[in-house]
Amino acid sequence: MLLVIVFFFSILLNLDAATMIHARGISQGGQSSSPPVKLRVSDKHVEMDNGIVKLTLLKPSGFITGVSYRGIENILEYKNAEDRRGYWDIVWSRPQKDSSFFDTLDCTNFKVVEQTDDQIEVSFTKTWSESRGEKIVPLNVDKRFIVLRGVSGFYSYAIFEHLEGWPDLNIDEARIAFKLHQDKFNYMVISDNKQRFMPTDKDRKAGQILGYKEAVLITSSHNPRLKGEVDDKYQYSCDNKDNRVHGWISSNPKVGFWVITPSDEFRAGGPVKPDLTSHAGPTSLAIFFSDHYAGPNFGVKLRDGEPWKKVFGPVFVYLNNADPDNKSTVLWEDAKRQMSEEIEKWPYDFPASKDFPGGSQRGTITGRLMVRDKYINNRELMAAKFAYVGLAQPGNVGSWQDDSKGYQFWTQANETGHFTINGVRAETYNLHAWVPGVIGDYKHDANVTIRPGSKIEIDELVYDPPRSGPTLWEIGIPDRTAAEFYVPDPAPGLVNKLFINHTEKYRQYGLWDRYTDLYPTQDLIYTVGVSDYSKDWFFAHVNRNVNNTNYMPTTWRIVFDARNVRRRETYTLRLALASASLAELQ
Repeated sequence: MLLVIVFFFSILLNLDAATMIHARGISQGGQSSSPPVKLRVSDKHVEMDNGIVKLTLLKPSGFITGVSYRGIENILEYKNAEDRRGYWDIVWSRPQKDSSFFDTLDCTNFKVVEQTDDQIEVSFTKTWSESRGEKIVPLNVDKRFIVLRGVSGFYSYAIFEHLEGWPDLNIDEARIAFKLHQDKFNYMVISDNKQRFMPTDKDRKAGQILGYKEAVLITSSHNPRLKGEVDDKYQYSCDNKDNRVHGWISSNPKVGFWVITPSDEFRAGGPVKPDLTSHAGPTSLAIFFSDHYAGPNFGVKLRDGEPWKKVFGPVFVYLNNADPDNKSTVLWEDAKRQMSEEIEKWPYDFPASKDFPGGSQRGTITGRLMVRDKYINNRELMAAKFAYVGLAQPGNVGSWQDDSKGYQFWTQANETGHFTINGVRAETYNLHAWVPGVIGDYKHDANVTIRPGSKIEIDELVYDPPRSGPTLWEIGIPDRTAAEFYVPDPAPGLVNKLFINHTEKYRQYGLWDRYTDLYPTQDLIYTVGVSDYSKDWFFAHVNRNVNNTNYMPTTWRIVFDARNVRRRETYTLRLALASASLAELQ
């Protein structure tokens, strides 16, 4: 008989409806009570105004220079230069070069794509030619902005295209950034349990930079409650699957600014790829992909003249307001309601680009995933409870985790393993899955081809997790998180009060050095059958801080009873990693 040792460890880094605030005219156009959308074009600016929101764009560059709403002349930071208030940007490089470029995609052509009483869509484009030189990204860019009648906000999306035969290209990051009015917006909301008053940009500049420039100890502040806290934008990251709406609230007047991303299809790395959201500035981001938490090999890599085109977005920037006597939290509740509406309407039917297919041009796939593991259940297949099931570009098992070029479509199965994925673009995919609590990745043997209007009912799928024999012992749960392991308190004086007694306590700054405090000379020793991984297994395998500048490798030991080991049997140690940063298994 073959016996297996399984070892899991992870490396990390009610409101009354009557009080709900409903933005005026939230339905998608055609409202007789709402004025028609107006377009004004001058030499340097483009204004799109539906009577609720006025969006001002620089012409022909396509930068967002103004957002006017409910008595605030400009939601964005008017003290910034016009091209540094709201903008699309990428980070790119040529593979053979050492330097990379932060590029805000300054466009050269402007065009009105659609203009009716109900909708205005405009386009800002730039095209590449070899004569433009090596410091210009070899990419065609089409930035789009849409304002609809009666809708309290605006939409934006972009089409990136790299033609066949063009130079090799790395794109490490793509996003939209919004720099908000510093004197207005001071309360940030990421989720129900991640929201707080934030330090200002001035507070951060006066503070003490810690181990990296993004982490700052607030030493003085206009808000005395913030003094002595750590601010770090990475503390407010979240997984793609949870990154649906986030933003800021102004207390006077009570106005909310929200970035709503109704779909992950254009994001990279799958449902559990984390990335930035909003952070001190005040800044809000719509991140499509980046190498955050993934390393320099993540991103779009185009080689040997490879053609590529991808649509990013649309995302929706939603604005709402509340009466002075209402609590600001009603704005967050309304933003979540609007998020649900946007998700329900996806895929949108109003973008004018032929590169964005509407619902009738897409397909659906349904099925059921089961797990076969005779060492858990010898007689029956088990339902893949709450499995994550997705379609991604054809590749190896687990290749979806580092795919940035293609589209991905994910859902979570129900308790019986049944799943439905709607709104899938017409392409050929691999079907991937993973099951919380079950080690390994699943990939369906056959490709899945989605055609416009197709409804595919796939046969019952069976995942056979890797096994060599029965489990002798295990540490942790293979669910791609480190939530079950021991997370220490931060060092005194390096605290973000939001994360005290929080489910995401691991986001506190400097926890890597707490390992040294716990194990100053001898590394962690875990004894199977005696130790408790929720208390005795540090949530991240980190190095030891020797003298505040040098870090030394650490070696952890697992002690288990081997007296009954059979000399001629094979034993297998399996590892399930949640994530890794500047580290690899060897």
